[in-house]
Amino acid sequence: MEWSYEKAGVNIDAGNEAARRIRQHLKATRNLLVRGEEGGFGGLFAFPAGEYKKPVLVASTDGVGTKLKVAFAMEKHDTVGRDLVNHCVNDILVQGAAPLFFLDYIGTGKVAPAVIEEIVSGLAAACQEAGCVLLGGETAEMPGFYQEGEYDLVGTIVGVVEEEKLLPKVEMAAGDLLYGLASSGLHTNGYTLARRIFFEVLKKEPGTYMEELGRSVGEELLIPHRSYLPVLKEVIQAGLVKGLAHLTGGGFIDNIPRVLPANRRAVVKKDSWPVPPVFQVIQEAGKVPETEMYRTFNMGIGMVCIVSPGAEAEFKRKLEAVGEKPYCLGWLEEGEKAVVFSS
Repeated sequence: MEWSYEKAGVNIDAGNEAARRIRQHLKATRNLLVRGEEGGFGGLFAFPAGEYKKPVLVASTDGVGTKLKVAFAMEKHDTVGRDLVNHCVNDILVQGAAPLFFLDYIGTGKVAPAVIEEIVSGLAAACQEAGCVLLGGETAEMPGFYQEGEYDLVGTIVGVVEEEKLLPKVEMAAGDLLYGLASSGLHTNGYTLARRIFFEVLKKEPGTYMEELGRSVGEELLIPHRSYLPVLKEVIQAGLVKGLAHLTGGGFIDNIPRVLPANRRAVVKKDSWPVPPVFQVIQEAGKVPETEMYRTFNMGIGMVCIVSPGAEAEFKRKLEAVGEKPYCLGWLEEGEKAVVFSS
């Protein structure tokens, strides 16, 4: 028997077809800073040096996690790319940075060109919305490593911020306020627990409609991770926030302290914002302790902003002008760095 790469499980032609299909999506995100053509060994991007006095590059890498399992079950792949880009945009936004370009990695057992194109269409759409170039990436076909019909999706983002506008600011004071911006759902965290409760405890199928959610389980769990760049970029540039915390893995309890000085703790009023039904369903059906809920999930708040009382009115005015309703969650006080909850 004569062996070939294809007989071993890797189809180079399918990989080339996937690359051909996604080229249009990459081109749609190009701007005047991109150099070279798609398909090179590296992406070329001319740094906008003239726009900054003391630029600082900010980079972050993340993945979509087990939310992908829901995409596999629903056979819907155009939202997970949005999840990935928006998550990464938010991660550098908390340091005050605007995105420059994005790179993705897709690992799969068998390249399905139509599926790859769906994924990349979501990546490209989110990049366009963020003013970010999808500069390149890698699609790796690895039979025997990934389950049939499954893939992993990871991305790296690079952004820039003027050094004087880096966040968080060091001068956080007792009495500074915590404002929260609503999440669009679970975003990309807590899915291992959420899937266990919906699919094993409640024994629901992805297509099962739930009155409590107002949609099917799969539709709820695939709501894309929200990007906060459109509503926060102006208040960041205006210097109206002292710090931002993206509520990802670790929820309130682990993420807010990441941006606090050693002698400040955050007091969060649990009744200060509406908790979406999906979290109530998870907590009740899984008998999940409250502390676990606030450490695993965002509970309906995707971004926390730390604002001085003197900047509060202008901060709220700017957000409300772009249709955002900020919730006053609590305040900072003296004490060991932590989050405490009040009723």
